[in-house]
Amino acid sequence: MTTLARRFPHARLIHSGGTGDLRQVNVPESEGLKPYAEWLGIPKVRLEYEERSRNTYENAAFTKALVQPKPGERWLLVTSASHMPRSVGIFRAVDWDVIPFPVDYETFASPPWFRLNPARNLGLVEIAAHETIGLIVYYLTGHSATLFPGPEPGT
Repeated sequence: MTTLARRFPHARLIHSGGTGDLRQVNVPESEGLKPYAEWLGIPKVRLEYEERSRNTYENAAFTKALVQPKPGERWLLVTSASHMPRSVGIFRAVDWDVIPFPVDYETFASPPWFRLNPARNLGLVEIAAHETIGLIVYYLTGHSATLFPGPEPGT
C-alpha cells in the first residue's frame, strides 16, 4: 500500500474491512492499521476507512457507497492474490469496475524436493478450499457476477 500511495500521491486511499464477526462485537480491521499508517509514511488525512463490513460483499457495497465512484474513474482493488477472483466478481456484481492489483502471493523459493512440509501444504489447501467455496456460494446467492471471474473481454 505504501508503494502505491507514493506512486499516486493524489489518489484516494480506502481501507475496507470491519470485522468478520456477524455480531459486530470484535474490533474493526482498521484499528490494527491506524497506528501504523503514518509510521508507514501515509499521512492520516490520506486514508479513509470503511469499518462496517463483515464480508467481501459488504466490503464492495459499503465502500462503493462511501466513495461514490464517478464514471471514468479508475480504482485499484488491492487484496491477496488468492482472494482476488472472488473479490472482482463481487465488485462487478455491485456495478463497480475495479482494476485488480493482487498482492500476498503464495510462492515457493525452494526446489520441489524441499517442499515436503505437510503443515504448510494443508494451510494452502485450506486457503484454496475457502476461496473455492466462497466463489460457489457468492455466485449462487447472486453476489458475484460469474462463477470464476477473470479479465473482462478486450482488456
